[in-house]
Amino acid sequence: MKSYRFFVALMAAAISAHASAQTVQGSVDEGFTIKAGNVTMTVSAKEGGKILSYKYGDQEMLSQLRPANQYGSTFWTSPQKEWNWPPVTEFDRAAYTDETSAAIKGKSLLLTSQTARKLPFQIQKLYTPDPKGKFISVAYTIINKGDAARQVAPWEISRVVADETALIFFDAPVEGITPAGLIPFKAEAGASWYSFEQAPQNRKINSDGKGWLAYAAGNLLMIKKFADITPDQPAPNEAEIQVYVNQGKTYIELESQGEYKTLQPGESLTWEVKWYLIPLKDAPAPSKKLLKLVRKTIK
Repeated sequence: MKSYRFFVALMAAAISAHASAQTVQGSVDEGFTIKAGNVTMTVSAKEGGKILSYKYGDQEMLSQLRPANQYGSTFWTSPQKEWNWPPVTEFDRAAYTDETSAAIKGKSLLLTSQTARKLPFQIQKLYTPDPKGKFISVAYTIINKGDAARQVAPWEISRVVADETALIFFDAPVEGITPAGLIPFKAEAGASWYSFEQAPQNRKINSDGKGWLAYAAGNLLMIKKFADITPDQPAPNEAEIQVYVNQGKTYIELESQGEYKTLQPGESLTWEVKWYLIPLKDAPAPSKKLLKLVRKTIK
């Protein structure tokens, strides 16, 4: 009987420890951290709700360069032609810090932007660790705060560390990437793969995909999973998957977009991206094995 009770107590402690490994904590002034197992995501309400850091243990996966628009992960509305450049201040870099716009709600962090002056939208970002510690969910909501119907699509932009050994890949044929040959993606196992190289100009490609985009660096694999859309569903001149490489390979952006929809006044759309980060046994290289690992991880 004693051994049975000890076993039950041990199991309860293990379950409790596992549950406590998934946490959301912090403040507007200090920043927020979301933990899922060995993965830690750091978010700043003061800097547009940006994801400043994404780590497995101590290994950082996001760019830490500090020039404007070259670090962390942010969120914009699509298409870009609606606002041109620079990004809309209220979405990209203004503080989400009034008394109602940044709050820990249970096991989630909710951030809310101000309504933009340039576009009549408000953005909410909900960060939630998976209860089993497999991923961190980031759910973006776009709310039409104007008095007329507007079309819009969600758009996540993540700047990754420009590691010499890193690999970017997604589930789509190279032939579908446009402009063709601008960034030298290679075909392998039916997917498209890019190993970092340098060029004297900034470059960006568009592609359809299968609802995920992956980045392998060192001994880690980062996967972002989102709703798969058909080639006719993105905003005009945009795409489900985009990759940007700046001149000299200072930094690289992984970009994904959701469906272009019409929102009536007061209506909203929500688009979820699940962030995975797992160890790799082998050095990153194009292979069926690596594709299989991605599909197994996100299924």
